[in-house]
Amino acid sequence: MALSMYDLSVPVFARGLGQLTHLLDKSLAHAQANGIDPATLVEARLAPDMLTLAGQIQRASDASKLGVARIAGITAPSFPDEEKTWDELQARIAKTQDFLKTVERSQVDGQEERPVVIKQREGEAHFTAQRYLLQFALPNFFFHVTTAYDVLRHKGMPIGKMDYLGKF
Repeated sequence: MALSMYDLSVPVFARGLGQLTHLLDKSLAHAQANGIDPATLVEARLAPDMLTLAGQIQRASDASKLGVARIAGITAPSFPDEEKTWDELQARIAKTQDFLKTVERSQVDGQEERPVVIKQREGEAHFTAQRYLLQFALPNFFFHVTTAYDVLRHKGMPIGKMDYLGKF
């Protein structure tokens, strides 16, 4: 059986967001047990020109909800990028997961050739939905999930590869 657009998108994004929640939960427990202010982690970044942990989570949220919405031809919910606390970051992930649960398989499957246009600094980028998913949406999503993991590791959180990958 061939993989469908739905199989390649919604469950993949949902699982990645679930692992991001796990990374945050484990890091918060460690921070609290060791007298580390979680607010310092929310604002942490790998380099001065990179987004903070909060920014990485916001972009992972956006990549997943916009990725699915653009493929399905529906409007994604808009979340302002105002999260400043651990609880707000977790709520952002939960709201994104809730949106993904509303997307029906029938809205995504069969949309491989749907035109997807995204605005970039240099202008517009034109894709088919399949090319958009495989060459932009998924790589962008995993870039931000991985960078969030890297920020937490850089700040000494005891998370590892299996925390990122999760149980199978």
